[in-house]
This record gives sequence, structure tokens and C-alpha cells, in this order.
Amino acid sequence: MRLGLNLGYWGAGNDPAHLALAREADSLGFSVVWAAEAYGSDAPTVLAWLAAHTSRIDVGSAVLQIPARTPAATAMTAATLDSLSGGRFRLGLGLSGPQVSEGWHGVRFGDPLGRTREYVDVVRMALSRKKLAYQGDHFQLPLPDGPGKSLALTVHPVRERIPLYLAAIGPRNLELTGEIADGWLPVFFSAEHSGALLDHVRAGAAKAGRDLAGFDVAPVVPLVVGDDWTACADAVRGYAALYLGGMGSREQNFYNRLACRMGFEEAAAEVQELYLAKQYRAAQATVPVEFLDATSLLGPKERIAERLAALAEAGVTTVNIATQGRDADATVAALRTVTDALDLAGVA
Repeated sequence: MRLGLNLGYWGAGNDPAHLALAREADSLGFSVVWAAEAYGSDAPTVLAWLAAHTSRIDVGSAVLQIPARTPAATAMTAATLDSLSGGRFRLGLGLSGPQVSEGWHGVRFGDPLGRTREYVDVVRMALSRKKLAYQGDHFQLPLPDGPGKSLALTVHPVRERIPLYLAAIGPRNLELTGEIADGWLPVFFSAEHSGALLDHVRAGAAKAGRDLAGFDVAPVVPLVVGDDWTACADAVRGYAALYLGGMGSREQNFYNRLACRMGFEEAAAEVQELYLAKQYRAAQATVPVEFLDATSLLGPKERIAERLAALAEAGVTTVNIATQGRDADATVAALRTVTDALDLAGVA
């Protein structure tokens, strides 16, 4: 099992620490550093900046939003970043949610599975440098009633196949991930509750006749180091409450549904009610400490080592650490602690 670093969004107040953390992760032997996007900073610009200031660590999008770009534009971005970084780019894709897709990008959210499948088809066709000729329900290239012609990518990626990940939550999306992707980027991943989720990934792989050898299960996992793990959990409450309560509408919040499938139905409903009523502190206090512990790395090095061993046993191949707080020295120290904990766990 390897370590990765998830920096989240640029522009969230922790920007000065981003480069220092990426460089520290590079020196510690982390395998990848990821950047995110929503409706603020874009991920490719941040990743190009990080790649220019590191030497060995991969840079990855977690995620590029499917509704934000045509698949051909994403292929151009992936090829360019792979070339500039010397073959260190990983392409993570996700649909975002209906609020962002339709409210920010003006793209209908209907048929997310079909759109994702076709999008990946076109991206891979473009990256293979074949002339684009694709007739799907969502993408037609060239358009059948205009002057367009089939074109091929003029940039040569360093690698023949850039690793492609999907951020999937629901059962059908997980099956699709196993069917067409090289890796999975889960959130709120719990070693104790992961069996059914990975079964869906395996079912998709079996449907496609694929061997999952080399498939990367790469969850983002909050990390808080300290003597008292319950006190450490408090640092993650804001993040968890935002996703369970505010990422989506009352009717369509994929993270809330995930918590329900993990057995936290009553608490998840209460967190959402409080959050949507703008009672943010109460929502944070309502997140069960058991949920936070199951989906985070909390406490001293020895306890973190135990949790890392459990994640490896559950099938995780890359643990993408999300540090908490804005103190640069403390977050760098946390990366060193989790590196030592991985060695202690004996799963590196």
C-alpha cells in the first residue's frame, strides 16, 4: 500500500502550505499528489504548478469535472500535463452533482452513467491519437450535419496509457468503475463497511472480463495526529458535516446516501436537516464520532498504524492523506508521522 496526498481546493485559505506539503510528500516517497476543483480554482493549473516544483511524485486530478469540459478538451489537458510532468499525470474524473453541473456549467445531469461511459470512451480514443469518430447518445464526433472532420491529437503523451480513475459512490457507478477505469477515488471509505462497495467494483470488472490486478483503490482519508483520538475527530467534523449535509439537495446528496448505507441513517438525516437550516455548529456536533473514526486516521502513530493495516486488509492500495488545519509545520509533521505509521503497519 502506498501513500498519496490530497490537497483539495486551491484558494481555500491553505494555499501557502500546498507547495510545501507537495514537496515534503515528494521527499517522503509519496506516490501521488491530487488537486480538486468545484466552482473556484481549476485543477489542471494547480497540477502544472505542483509538477514544476516536484521531481518524482505523480500529480493527479481528484477530480476533473466531466460537465466542465468536452472529452476532447480533457484529453488535451491530460496529454499536456503528462508531457510537461515527464509522465507523472493521473486523470481522475467525476460528474460532480446536479447543482454544480446544471447551475454552474449549464450541462444537464441526466443519464450520468451513460454520459460517463461515453466520455471515457472519447477521452481514451483521443489519447490513443486515433482520429475521433464517435456516435453516442451524448457525444457525436464529428457532428453529422456540419463541416467538422475527424481529427487526431497532435500532442504525444509520455505514456501509452495515462491512468484513469473515477470518483464513484453509488452501486451502479461502482460497477462502471470496475468495468472501464484503472482506479477508484472513494470518499468516506471505511475498512469495516467496504466489502459491499468493492463487490460492485469486482462485478463490473467481471462483466467486462477484466482482471483487477493493478487496479488502484485510492480513497481520500482525513488525517489528524494527536494523543486523544476523540479530540482529533473534532477537527474533521466541519468537513463531514459539509458533505453529509450540504453537498447536494435534500433529495439528492450522494454522500448522505453513502452514510445511510453504512448504517448511519438517523444521524445522516439529522445532520442534513441541521445543515440545510444553516445550523452549522449543531450539524457538526451531530456527526457520530464512530463515523468520523471509521473514515479517518485519528490519534497517535500507533493507532494510525492499526487503521492503515485495516485499510490494506480491506483492499486499499493507495491512501490519499488529507491533512487538517492551516499550520504548515503541523501538517508537514503529520505527513512524517503517517509515513512512520505506514512502516510500523508493515503494509508498505
